[in-house]
Amino acid sequence: MKTKKAAYGKPQRLIFPAAEAENKWLGYAFDAYYRADVGVAKGIQQEERNGRKLACAKGCSNCCKSHTTIPIFPLELLGLYWYVTKIMPPETRTRLKPQLANHVAGQPCPFLLEGACSVHPMRPLACRHFNVFGKTCAEGEDAFFTRREDVLTPLKFHQDAAYEAMLPFHGMVTPEQKQAAMQHGYVQQQARVLQEIDWAHLAARLES
Repeated sequence: MKTKKAAYGKPQRLIFPAAEAENKWLGYAFDAYYRADVGVAKGIQQEERNGRKLACAKGCSNCCKSHTTIPIFPLELLGLYWYVTKIMPPETRTRLKPQLANHVAGQPCPFLLEGACSVHPMRPLACRHFNVFGKTCAEGEDAFFTRREDVLTPLKFHQDAAYEAMLPFHGMVTPEQKQAAMQHGYVQQQARVLQEIDWAHLAARLES
């Protein structure tokens, strides 16, 4: 008997042992993304059991084009720099460089390359958490505002766990420090808008 394949798949933590040994902060990012992915997978499974069908799939990038206020946290920004300069295949990096150099605030995501996310393993929490059911987003549509009922609400326990995993990056390691930071939404307060960052700075660090 065949079992129905889950739309999201089983989450896997990113593993780069040498890089993590050299950059302790990288482990914090990997932990945060894994915790978020686990929560998203569980949330999608719950919706699927209720008869909902995930609309998001490889090849759809409408939200990458229409969402111009995607939040990104300091640890995530550092992670993107690391991924693009150290891990991204050279040929992809070459194609991405002029796009980063010429990006203007308000445009689609600077990492959207030929209709696909060029940094998918290191995509921000906001991207990981945004999932739509029923039908794919129309061009220019933000389903969060047009049909909120079709947008996945992240499971709070797992969403908070992802934020908590980032706290050591900010020097918060004791239970008391973490508790206070979570109560005051410390990580969320550090957010910047991804499309408004000067990505030409990253482009300048890439080899021609």
